[in-house]
Amino acid sequence: MTQTRTFTVVDENSQPICELPVFNGTLGPDVIDVQALYRKTGMFTFDPGFNSTASCASDITYIDGEKGILLYRGYPIEQLAERGTFLEVCHLLLYNELPTTDELTAFEQNITMHTMVHDQLTNFFKGFRRDAHPMAIMVGVVGALSAFYHDALDINSKRDRDLSAIRLIAKVPTIVAMCHKYSVGLPFMYPNNKLSYVENFMRMMFATPCDDYIPNPVLVRALDRILILHADHEQNASTSTVRLAGSSGANPYACITAGIACLWGAAHGGANEAVLNMLQQIGDVSEIPKFIARAKDKNDSFRLMGFGHRVYKNYDPRAKLMRATCYEVLEELGLHDDKLFKLALELERIALEDPYFIEKKLYPNVDFYSGIVLHALGIPTNMFTAIFAMGRSIGWIAHWDEMISDPDQRIGRPRQLYTGETRRDLPSQHR
Repeated sequence: MTQTRTFTVVDENSQPICELPVFNGTLGPDVIDVQALYRKTGMFTFDPGFNSTASCASDITYIDGEKGILLYRGYPIEQLAERGTFLEVCHLLLYNELPTTDELTAFEQNITMHTMVHDQLTNFFKGFRRDAHPMAIMVGVVGALSAFYHDALDINSKRDRDLSAIRLIAKVPTIVAMCHKYSVGLPFMYPNNKLSYVENFMRMMFATPCDDYIPNPVLVRALDRILILHADHEQNASTSTVRLAGSSGANPYACITAGIACLWGAAHGGANEAVLNMLQQIGDVSEIPKFIARAKDKNDSFRLMGFGHRVYKNYDPRAKLMRATCYEVLEELGLHDDKLFKLALELERIALEDPYFIEKKLYPNVDFYSGIVLHALGIPTNMFTAIFAMGRSIGWIAHWDEMISDPDQRIGRPRQLYTGETRRDLPSQHR
């Protein structure tokens, strides 16, 4: 980040009030540093939703929504998803470099040795109803990890931060699988250290003590790709939540839990779950025209879930990869004639050909395809956001670590435009 010029703030008469520095990064638009604005002018900026505000400097992920570009540490998401693995991406996001063969082996072994959770943690599940949403359980269980792993909670220690990162990457899949097993009344499955990261997770999800699960390589690769595509997405709502929580000095487990809670929202991580619910609501291919008409009606609140994106004004680069994965999975499982999938594919065809969708750039996004793939893998709809959290955990951890390491970081404290009552005094007779 370097200062290239200054920005002049002027009054209503075009008279200069103050000069503010302008910084540029390696990619993307320049930014005006407004930290001194209030001190120099007595005014704040007003930016609901922070659409025009850079809350931090980061070198982890870059997005160009107009061009449909997503880079992790400079690497295009297309290359990482097609030729990399999720744990390679985890190493990249954490340490800024793709691992060598020896580094990857050591990293994988380190993750594998931390996949077990403290036995007493299993008692937490008994306090939840069986029909509780998995995300509600995750908020409670992940938040409790600091009570069991308090040997490495010094956030100013790089060693402690690295160990906490490894533990979170390793244990979140175990907890996610436990959430599923608990909801269906089946015993928890312990991790198997002979399996890969994703194979291990799928076994914990689908195996039982009396019937083992043999992972299908095509399905394993599909889930691995889903995790890669969801690993990070710059300063989104949940990542910003993690950073804001972390700015107070909170422990990493509490910060990641804050991210999980934020991700649970339907406008964020709940979108792929909403896609399946929408498809089930439509019910049949013959009903699609009626719902398309509703989506075009400005007076109807109905929205087609899984189409368009707040950031991407072009085709979501993750959606292209997820679409290919979707077709691979449907082919492998022979599901092209399944009623739900035929409905989804017809909806996709219309969205890609209908002038209304094309004009408004309402392309199918990653949530549309990932919901279909997760359903095909046999993962219950209420588990979709938990899978999203599993993939996004590494992004949260990387951003948390970056923030704690930043010598300029300070506790987050947004300002406001106050619109309430002016000063009022209590009546003298009031007690």
